[in-house]
Amino acid sequence: MNIIAWIILGLVAGAIAKAIYPGRQGGGILTTMILGIIGAFVGGTIVTIVETGKLQLVAASLSIPGLIVAVIGAMIAIFLWGLISGRTSA
Repeated sequence: MNIIAWIILGLVAGAIAKAIYPGRQGGGILTTMILGIIGAFVGGTIVTIVETGKLQLVAASLSIPGLIVAVIGAMIAIFLWGLISGRTSA
C-alpha cells in the first residue's frame, strides 16, 4: 500500500476512533492522522498475529475490514498515548 493510501486510511481511522473513544483527547488533524496510521499498523499486526501466529509489521489495507481494524488499532493507540502522556479521559 502506498503512502497516500496510508495517510487516507490513517486520517479516516483516527477521526472515527477519536469520535468513538470516550472522553476528550487533545490534538489536531496531524495528531489524528499519526494516531490513525499507528493504529493501522497496530491493528494489522494484531490481525496477522491472530491469523498466522507470526509477528510481522503489516498495515491494514484500504478496505472496509481494513478500516475496522485500523479504527480498533487507533483506539488502542489513543489509549496508550493517554497512558504515556498522563492525560485522563475525563
